[in-house]
Amino acid sequence: MLYSGTIGGAMEAALQGIPAIALSQFFGPENARLADPFESARLHGAGVVRALLDRGIWTQDDYRVFYNVNFPPLPGATTRGIKVAPQGFRRDTAFSVEPHQSPSGRKFLWIKGGHQHTPTLPGTDAAVNLEGYISVTPMRADLTAHDLIADLAVRLA
Repeated sequence: MLYSGTIGGAMEAALQGIPAIALSQFFGPENARLADPFESARLHGAGVVRALLDRGIWTQDDYRVFYNVNFPPLPGATTRGIKVAPQGFRRDTAFSVEPHQSPSGRKFLWIKGGHQHTPTLPGTDAAVNLEGYISVTPMRADLTAHDLIADLAVRLA
């Protein structure tokens, strides 16, 4: 999530007090070669956005909530519905970089992501996407590990 420009835009909007929803389409073998690989997002996106605007939880605190929505790697007709899910973590995958040179001679680094079909814990966003559901994850910009504050304060006293 931290490398996503889509999430970054939604997070900045939320920090500015604007209701924000990041929308992304997961690609896989069942939708990558469709005439419209964004079919699931196109068919279901407006409904998900409307549902969140009408019935979502929109906080007014400093770190206002925003939503991350991922559409499954399927044709729109086989998308199974919506599931609210926490952010998943793909173990044993890593980002890497490859140096390249553009046709104009400029050097650049190509950022490569990990394999997108590596399983995550059951019930997480990527897991429900791979099961055919649209995932909706409520998020905040506050990255503080709140569960460690008290213990760390004692350790460092």
